[in-house]
Amino acid sequence: MWRNLAAVIFLVFFLSGCGGKKPYTPLPQNTVVLALGDSITYGTGASQGEDYPARLAALTGWQVVNAGVPGDVAAGGRERLPGLLEEHHPKLVIVELGGNDFLRKTEPAVIKAQLDAILTEIKAAGIPVVVIGVPRPSLIGVIGGLNADPLYEELAKQHQAVLVEDVLPKVLSDPALKSDQIHPNAEGYVLLAREIYAALVHSGLAAKGKKF
Repeated sequence: MWRNLAAVIFLVFFLSGCGGKKPYTPLPQNTVVLALGDSITYGTGASQGEDYPARLAALTGWQVVNAGVPGDVAAGGRERLPGLLEEHHPKLVIVELGGNDFLRKTEPAVIKAQLDAILTEIKAAGIPVVVIGVPRPSLIGVIGGLNADPLYEELAKQHQAVLVEDVLPKVLSDPALKSDQIHPNAEGYVLLAREIYAALVHSGLAAKGKKF
């Protein structure tokens, strides 16, 4: 009997531990969030206010700072990061960088090292981070779809970051969601914001509710 009771107790604790408790609690409205990135964060290919940070702000009620710089590379984002953290004191950082490095044929190991430094600095500041997986632009337009470079998954695991892996490859694989070969259009940015929001809800960082 005692053996059976012990087995039941173990099962209860095991199931409670596997109950899918989210690692974060939702950030309240008006929380400052930093979106660090390049032209895709900036919103190239869509009108003002149609960029994904603006769309995400509408979904969450957060103050999402658009720190996207067209043409920026991972090293540039790393250089800008300390000043942005000091100026805005964000409670969450979303990182979307690496596409221009791939365009310049920078070695993946170099890109990974720069992104690793960015995530290390954010983590050292005690700030949760979201990583957006980026496909190599040289493959954009290839029939059969795209995948984010594996380095993003590796870095997300290393830094316990929230990974949004599939949406940017999905957008850049679909001509109907692009303004050109390497940028989303307004509809593409809507999808990007929605998928980031879904990942934030899943992690517990955002409350579920709003739609657009």
